[in-house]
Formats: sequence, C-alpha cells, structure tokens
Amino acid sequence: MPTLFDPLRVGNMQLNNRIIMAPMTRSRANDEGIQPAFAAEYYGQRASAGMIITEATNISPMAKGYVRTPGIYTDAQIESWRAIADSVHARGGKIFMQLFHTGRIALPDFLPDHAQPVAPSAARAKGQNYTDEGMKEFVTPREITQEEIAETVHDFARAAGNAIMAGFDGVELHSASGYIVQQFLSTNANLRTDKYGGTIENRSRFLFEVLDAMIAAVGSERVGVKFSPRIAFNDVEESNADVLYPYILEQLNDRKLAYVHVSDSTGDGWHKRLRPVYQGLYFAGAGFTKESGEALLAEGHADAIVYGTKLLANPDLLERFRRSASLNQPDQATFYAPGEHGYIDYPTLEEGAAAAT
Repeated sequence: MPTLFDPLRVGNMQLNNRIIMAPMTRSRANDEGIQPAFAAEYYGQRASAGMIITEATNISPMAKGYVRTPGIYTDAQIESWRAIADSVHARGGKIFMQLFHTGRIALPDFLPDHAQPVAPSAARAKGQNYTDEGMKEFVTPREITQEEIAETVHDFARAAGNAIMAGFDGVELHSASGYIVQQFLSTNANLRTDKYGGTIENRSRFLFEVLDAMIAAVGSERVGVKFSPRIAFNDVEESNADVLYPYILEQLNDRKLAYVHVSDSTGDGWHKRLRPVYQGLYFAGAGFTKESGEALLAEGHADAIVYGTKLLANPDLLERFRRSASLNQPDQATFYAPGEHGYIDYPTLEEGAAAAT
C-alpha cells in the first residue's frame, strides 16, 4: 500500500513523495502584483515536498480580490515568478502555480479605476473582505457578459502559458473557496438564465471552458484543478453538490488532467465519495495529520495528501514526518503580513536544535 514517502508520477513528472504543499495566500507581493525577492527562499525552503502548489495568483487586473496578491499577466510579474520556479527546481522540487479570479469577492479598492467587480450574477455576497484600512463589506457585483466570459477564459489560458514561460511545471485552476469558477457552480451566486445558468450542465460550462482553454495552451498533463464542495467560505451555496461534483469528475475523466485536488473542510466525507468517480490522480486536502493522511492513502481514497499550515510552519515537514518529530506551530498573526518575519524564518529541525544549544 502507498505511503507518504513513496514516489508518484504526475503528468510527465516524477514526484519524490506524496506530500503536496497546499496553495496558501501569503500577501507578500507589492501593489503591482510582483513577488519580492525573498519569496524564492520561501518556496525553495519547502522544495522537499513532493510538489508545491503556489498561492492563488491573479490572471488579470480584474481578478484581484486581496491586498498584496501576486499576478501572472505582466512581464514584471512573470520575471518575479521565474526566480521562484528556479529556486524550487535547484533544490530538486516540483511546482505548480494556482490561478484564480475572485469574481464578486473583489472590492473596488483592488480593481482598476475602482471598477465594480464582475460575477455570474449581480448577487452580493454576505460578509466582509480585508483591506489595510480595515474590514469592508462586499459590494454588489456586475453580471459578467458573455463577451467578458470569453475574455476571462482567454485570460486563464494566457496566464497558464505565462506560468510555463516562467519555468513552472504546471498550473492549477482554483475552482474552490467561493471564487469566480465556484460562483458559476453555485446555486446562490449564479442566477443566470442563459447557457451559463440553471442546469448543472450550464453551471459547469464556464469551468470546462476554462479548463479546455488551459489544456489547449499548455497541455493536459500540466493542468490540475481544485474543488471544495459545499464550502461555506465566501458565502457560496451548492444545494445540489451531491449531484454536481460526481458529474464534474465524470466529465474530467476524458480530459486526462495532471490531477484533481479536492479540499474537504466540511467533514462530509467527500474524498470517499468522489475518489471512486475519478479515474485519474486524486489529491486530498484539508486538516490532515501524518497519520490520517497515511490512512487515506492506504484505503485507496487518495494518491497524495495536501498539507497547508503544517508546511507553512515546517519547511522540512517531510523529514519531520520521517522522524515522527514535533512540529513548529504556525503564527497566524504573520499569515498575511508583509515582510520576511513569519515567512522565511520558521526553523528546520537542525536549526531548532542548534538554537537550543
């Protein structure tokens, strides 16, 4: 039976182990979406993971929904990412870039000329978003036109190509956490009556158009996708998730993606329900320990396990798991703060031992 320490073939790559670093927003980029030089050290420190999936990255100026989030649509942004890919590869690692558009979660504060955010429908999300000036209520978005949908599909494909140009091994489409792709899938953010709304087939049309465009741009073996069924985050509702997600995964079987990544933060047992539907590689995420990850692999309900804050706080998580060593605890106060503190200064086992002597 497979363990966390066994190799895994993903697309055209061979991973050294089955520990995957989750995409985690860290808000270290500047206002132009350019990553700082020290981001290369952050990702490079964690290259012993079987594969890294980067923080969610904006595909266009209209995609931005949070402060200090990086982009991949300008030459300067591409160059800042190149150093990161090089750093991971120099240490023997593999890295995919997660691509997203925040849709109705964006605030005019973050958009060009204080524009109104776009979404499947003009349905305002409940809740607030963080800004450096304090929390602000979400605004009512503008319903995206079919012409703009086509442009957004193109933006995802172009961003995928830019990531490969920057040296990345592949890209992951963020179809989770209440952002624009999941907004199209949802039953409260998508109230459309055209070919993108109503039936499950119509609601998932945008997802498949984006994935097919990304596949055409970089090849299916370089494309993954993340889902988070029935997640409550960002006020998305999926009243038909029990039918929706099996349908989606069945449709993905023929597309030969690098992998499907499912985050189950609901406790509804999505991995055991969805894994049998999908014939390709299945990455399982959300809240795993070493023991629970190993158990899911052994049961055949996943091919790799995705770890988030454990890898954030423990750049040498692989070695700590090997030794059954204690783990650093993450400092939530520095998750989204600018600067190097709480970003590249978590100690390895050896560094911790040296500091204690």
